[in-house]
Amino acid sequence: MTTQTPTTVNGVDITQLMETIGAIKQEPALALGQFRATSQWIRGAHSRAAIQGFMLGGQEDMSRTEPFAVDMSEAPALLGQDEGPNPVEVLLSALSGCLTTSLVYHAAARGIRLHRVESTYEGELDLRGFLGLDPMVRNGFKQIRVTFKVDADATPEQIEELVMLAQRRSPVFDMVSNPVPVMVEVAR
Repeated sequence: MTTQTPTTVNGVDITQLMETIGAIKQEPALALGQFRATSQWIRGAHSRAAIQGFMLGGQEDMSRTEPFAVDMSEAPALLGQDEGPNPVEVLLSALSGCLTTSLVYHAAARGIRLHRVESTYEGELDLRGFLGLDPMVRNGFKQIRVTFKVDADATPEQIEELVMLAQRRSPVFDMVSNPVPVMVEVAR
């Protein structure tokens, strides 16, 4: 009897990755998911998001016994008490996590060993939009700039390709780059 030893590249189990891809190719419904978060206002600018369950492949994932908590606030310059990052910083963090994961997974699938991946995220915001002082000023970022530094057993061209793949395959990059319908309602 032979057992297959999992091959790990960049901390990613390649055997499991390929099995997952194969299963989704055979049964596309396995790829469908629903992710959720709840939020509760604490005081002032402080709120706390809770993230626990999600649905994937028609099944509720019960692996998280406790929710993750993300406290958000504002700096004193924005009338907050600095109890956590502000929401736009959390958005940049979500983008960083998703682009990095996408890059790492695609590098692993290609057998490219990474030694270090660093990235920076910057976006400018004009508060006149948020404060309703100028209807011509956008409420959100005008642009987000991302810079990657990648040290890998790869050519510069392969690294460029990985960064492009990360952009093409990252769900968060897609969501911040393309309009996503957001439906808001008041619970009764």
